Amino acid sequence: MAAWNQDLYTKTWCFASEVHLGQKLPGSEISYINHLGNVAQEVMAALANGVAVDQPDLAVQCALLHDTIEDTDCTFEQVLEVFGADVANGVMALSKYASLASKEEMMADSLNRIKQQPKEVWIVKLADRISNLQKPPAHWDKDKMQRYQQEAQRIHDALKDASPFLAQRLQGKIDGYVRYM
Repeated sequence: MAAWNQDLYTKTWCFASEVHLGQKLPGSEISYINHLGNVAQEVMAALANGVAVDQPDLAVQCALLHDTIEDTDCTFEQVLEVFGADVANGVMALSKYASLASKEEMMADSLNRIKQQPKEVWIVKLADRISNLQKPPAHWDKDKMQRYQQEAQRIHDALKDASPFLAQRLQGKIDGYVRYM
């Protein structure tokens, strides 16, 4: 089992808590940090279940920070200064570029950038989508849910080799998502 450093986890958790302060999960009053903790928990479960990585701290830190650049005022440079190049590059790869023309382009670009990163970053994206395949917001219609499910399948197919454990969990979430439609 690959171990991660609890002190780095705490440092990263506190940073993520601060930059996401006040954010709520879409359509709820639940603090956004719950999502980040859930993604980190999925990553740590994968590590505990035999996913072989060289840098377990990179995986856990990127899990906690994966939405930092995309969803807060925090910049790549700030993440770089506090956590170093490997973490900053991983978080940047996990961030979608809103300047692209469509969600499909954003996802394709993000997946391409993730695949250029170490496997530790790939597993964060798998864990993120596992976490996101909860009950969808009430305002989503069936078409939106189907597109989201298809996008999850695309993520699975692109990154499944990084972790059979997470790939199996994600496929189960994808298959079970039909209950919401």
